Amino acid sequence: MSDTSEDDNEISFQVKFLGRVEVLRPDGPHTLSEAAQSLKTPDKFSSEKAAKRSKVHLFLSLAGIDVLENKTKFLLYSCPLATISFCAVLPSAPKVFGFVARHPAADTNHCYLFQSKAFSHVLVSAIGDAFRSSKKEAHIRGGRDLIVEALRHKNKMLQRENAELKKLLAGQTH
Repeated sequence: MSDTSEDDNEISFQVKFLGRVEVLRPDGPHTLSEAAQSLKTPDKFSSEKAAKRSKVHLFLSLAGIDVLENKTKFLLYSCPLATISFCAVLPSAPKVFGFVARHPAADTNHCYLFQSKAFSHVLVSAIGDAFRSSKKEAHIRGGRDLIVEALRHKNKMLQRENAELKKLLAGQTH
C-alpha cells in the first residue's frame, strides 16, 4: 500500500492519475463528479485533460500533497494543504478519489482526480487527517505568534520606560 519515509513525516502511495480540471466551486461531491465527467469528454483546448492516465506517486505530508511522475520522479503538481478545500471518494466510482485545491498564483480552483484499486477511502482519510493535523499545527503556531507579538509589545513598552527613566536620570545629574 504505502511506504513511509525514515522520519514518518511523509507517506507515499502509488496511484493512477486521471487528470486535473479547473472547477468553479471549491468543494462538494458535485465538483468531483463534474470534474470526472469533464475528463471523460475530450477538450481540444486543454492539454492537461488529454494527458494519458499514468501512474504517479502521491506524497502526503503536513506541508501538502506532491504528485510525482512514477518513472522519472518529476514533480507534476505540488499543493500545500492550506490550499486544499475538499477531498472525497467519487460517489459514482468508489475506486476514484480527488481533491480540490486553490491555485497559489491564480484565483482558480483545480480538481485533481486519481484512481486506486483498493485504497481510495484510506487515501481520502489520510489526506483528511493530514489536513486536520496541519490546521492544529497552524493554530499552535498562531498561538505562539500571539505570544511572540505580546512579548514584542511588552519589550517596546519597557524600552520606552527605560528611555524615559534615562532622561529623568540625566536631568537630575546635570
